[in-house]
Amino acid sequence: MSIKNRYEFILLFDVQDGNPNGDPDAGNLPRLDPETACGLITDVCLKRKIRNYVQITKDGLKDYDIYVKEKAVLGRAHVEAFKELNIDVGQESRKLIPRELVEVTNEVNWPEGLSVFIQDADGDETMELVIASDADKKAIKEWLKSEEIVKKNKAFKKFIGDVLKDAKSRKPTADETKKGREWMCQRYFDIRTFGAVMSLKSAPNCGQVRGPVQLTFARSVDPIVTLEHSITRMAVATEEEAEKQQGDNRTMGRKHTVPYGLYVAHGFVSAHFAAQTGFSDADLELLWEALVNMFEHDHSAARGLMTTRKLIVFKHNSELGNARAQELFDRLTVKRKDESKPPRDYADYEVTLNENNMPEGVKVERK
Repeated sequence: MSIKNRYEFILLFDVQDGNPNGDPDAGNLPRLDPETACGLITDVCLKRKIRNYVQITKDGLKDYDIYVKEKAVLGRAHVEAFKELNIDVGQESRKLIPRELVEVTNEVNWPEGLSVFIQDADGDETMELVIASDADKKAIKEWLKSEEIVKKNKAFKKFIGDVLKDAKSRKPTADETKKGREWMCQRYFDIRTFGAVMSLKSAPNCGQVRGPVQLTFARSVDPIVTLEHSITRMAVATEEEAEKQQGDNRTMGRKHTVPYGLYVAHGFVSAHFAAQTGFSDADLELLWEALVNMFEHDHSAARGLMTTRKLIVFKHNSELGNARAQELFDRLTVKRKDESKPPRDYADYEVTLNENNMPEGVKVERK
């Protein structure tokens, strides 16, 4: 059963001597607001840590699988959903590979949707080219134009093209798409929580769903300073580098850190959208657990010391809520105790929450 209450929450966390969220468009420098120099951490970064925590703690439990995980091929989850639901996704194409093309077949790096099936019958080995029914034909045609081995062998290219023509995908009906979406919501925690766009061109259409949990960017309370450090590795990668250095064998690099930053992020949990994905009270408790503990399983030299300091939850006693979110967020005050020196620790701040005259029907919970 899905949750029946609306929630808002405030997450306070800090970083010391680390890079909490590098910007790939800026040489991996810590993200910041150029006008205020306050640090920024994207909602995508925070969701990644939540996903990773759930994946670690719920590994093996099918209803807590993660849809958007590292190195995942999203379309495979769609195919699995339709197979579990016994919904036809189309017709795959199979054709025996001619013996004169077997040698070149072994040298090819096949794209997603293409595979080779090897069968040994009475000592006679045969190879079949298999094109999945849900294969992205457009991507495969682009691959045929770019793959060097295929381009050099016209007979091989024609053979693949002929097999490709016989693969036929099937567009699911609206009712089948709905069933696929419901199956995906039940199986994947992050879809139930954050929602997902599952209308992929290269896989069965599972529609899209808006998640009940939404996060803002995290913003630092004060401007941050980005430090750049030179680092040395006492080794090189190649013999050529070793020869150039005459055996000194050192590699220089750069590292960016924030000396200290206290960040604040805001979040929203909608009971209305929870009813659409099946986001339950158990899922909600797992979300709070992840927000409190996600940095404990994300330590690295690059991250420095990151810690959740406070998680303040505003619980409404109704689905639609009893007060505006911003009125509740404005009750939190974070101030530096000594303005004459830069902050370098959580103890340098005074964090207070005004709980006087709280709106009727709103309860404060500290996790």
